[in-house]
Amino acid sequence: MNSHSAASFLSEHLRIKMGDARKLCVAFSGGLDSTVLLAGLAELRDTVLPEIQLRALHVHHGLSQFADSWVTHCHAFCLQHNIAFSVAHVQLNVQDGGIEAAARAARYQAFAENLAKDEVLLTAQHLNDQCETFMLALKRGSGPAGLSAMSADSFSPGYRLLRPLLSISRAQLEDYASEHHLNWIEDDSNQDPRFDRNFLRLNILPELYQRWPHFAQATARSAALCAEQESLLDELLSEALSRLTDSQGSLAVEGLLDVSDVKRSALLRRWLARRGAKMPSREQLQMIWNEVALSREDAQAQLRLGALTVRRFRQRLYLLPEFQPLKEVVLNWDPAQSLTLPDGLGTLSIASSPVADDENAFVRQPRTGEIVSIRFQAHGNIEKVGRDRARQAKKLWSELGVPPWQRDRIPLIYYNEQLIAAPGWFITRQALAEDNEAQWQVIWSVA
Repeated sequence: MNSHSAASFLSEHLRIKMGDARKLCVAFSGGLDSTVLLAGLAELRDTVLPEIQLRALHVHHGLSQFADSWVTHCHAFCLQHNIAFSVAHVQLNVQDGGIEAAARAARYQAFAENLAKDEVLLTAQHLNDQCETFMLALKRGSGPAGLSAMSADSFSPGYRLLRPLLSISRAQLEDYASEHHLNWIEDDSNQDPRFDRNFLRLNILPELYQRWPHFAQATARSAALCAEQESLLDELLSEALSRLTDSQGSLAVEGLLDVSDVKRSALLRRWLARRGAKMPSREQLQMIWNEVALSREDAQAQLRLGALTVRRFRQRLYLLPEFQPLKEVVLNWDPAQSLTLPDGLGTLSIASSPVADDENAFVRQPRTGEIVSIRFQAHGNIEKVGRDRARQAKKLWSELGVPPWQRDRIPLIYYNEQLIAAPGWFITRQALAEDNEAQWQVIWSVA
């Protein structure tokens, strides 16, 4: 591509790839790729589409001694091009996957937290990045889903993500930057071959590009074909997956018993993907089936996948987030006011007027000297109203069909040391009013 055609080509390319998106936020590192993307969008806004709302978001990882100067550079660039600019400071957790994975996770978390409503995120990965991503997936032994590499148009939780430069090579971006006399940041860490992507970029791919000049385009075609196969499988398996999944998102184990291993694995992967899980390796997928799905009912087996955990209860698989431990929590409660429960469990309040006809929904008001508290673990035997005899807490929860991980997340009302009720689940014999005692109804409102 000659320099004269670079500008017009990029402008038209971006206009097509954007579609109807007009409220745009560019992930702006200050490197060549994001600089060209941001400059191209600014040019498109200024010449063709004035309705574009454009801003840049820079993620400050704090990994480089030059990080503060990069912020200064990016801010100056945005001022020059009349682009709104903001910075998100992040801290990395390198325990899971190393620095590269931690930095990527922190960036996308920052994007999710800083995007405005209906704002579309644009990132600047290009054709050579796509080739690198494909090769890294190949190195990991990925299947078609991993080999699909990056999508040009996708949805992350809460926002839409566009990668409009995936079919454009780095050389084409350099042409545009040269024509427009753009300056960009050269990240010193990009020269460190200890990182897998840098090793490919510095040591392996130059040789492949020299031998086969269209190698990047060929890998992009392979990635696109893998993506098509995955899309077809999604379509073919969608109905079966919907039948096996209930309204809470749990998956029926019984429906997977008589299918082939290949189909079972495909269904499990799609179930996990729908629930936002990190894709498991082949070995992890086998462990989910053999050690969780087929475990004894009382085994309470589980498998961790990143921040989520796969568990089984009554022949269904559940994918659960990490919960805050609540067994030792005790909250004193003045029922005259609503109480906000920990870990997003909602609120407790007293109904101003009855909201249910069930007599078991009402408990006596505390007597003189009784202090009301909320706890999350019951001990000993529970004398539930409607049962002929007391039951151990574990057995009662099992009879009520409450999964083990939810049993310590149900608020329990105590008067002094006496269990009175689990709102929405049961009341105890000690909750019954005597001699015309006043009653009230506790409402557990879950957000």
